[in-house]
Amino acid sequence: MFTGIIEEIGAVTAVSPAGDGVRLTVRAPLAVSDAGHGDSIAVSGVCLTVIDRGDDWFTADVMRQTLDVTTIGGVAPGTAVNIERATAAHGRLGGHIVQGHVDGAGRILEVRPGAQWSVVRISLPADLAPLVVDKGSIALDGVSLTVSAVSAADAAEPWFEVSLIPETLAATTLGARAPGDPVNLETDILARHVQRLLAFTPAPAGTIEGGSR
Repeated sequence: MFTGIIEEIGAVTAVSPAGDGVRLTVRAPLAVSDAGHGDSIAVSGVCLTVIDRGDDWFTADVMRQTLDVTTIGGVAPGTAVNIERATAAHGRLGGHIVQGHVDGAGRILEVRPGAQWSVVRISLPADLAPLVVDKGSIALDGVSLTVSAVSAADAAEPWFEVSLIPETLAATTLGARAPGDPVNLETDILARHVQRLLAFTPAPAGTIEGGSR
């Protein structure tokens, strides 16, 4: 589990084929300072497992499903990535509960710079729109953020906005993002569970599909 508080900006140093997936090598000195084989490290919000490591790098295997759902499929040597180690049980929950299980990718639609912060608007896949609420939590490329605005429920092209303070702009890769860039999205775990539970909720007695009896 993670909290969405980025510890360092790492860099992809190698991407090599591995079956139908890839083997990814990332330079991340802080993350590997106490990492061991089998440990979890979030790379731009994607939970990966350390299979090898050196003094300032680690290697992880990325399966095909992860490549299809996240932005990891588009990285190359030199790509900057957000890095967070799994949170310790005795640590502070500085952001929110983040699993590192990305729901899908959005795309930056607009960046509105301000005197002290930037407001960023991101497209939202239609199936994820019900899970994102104003003032709720969302992980954007692994960064724990608060939703500052959402599109209407009947919007043809759903979107949401986040407001980034100077610290977030400087300490994560989000400060370099521009319109058109893809970003990983992880919605709140509670919202996902509620949505799934509702899918199994029986219809009230006396109703039929399409309306009341």
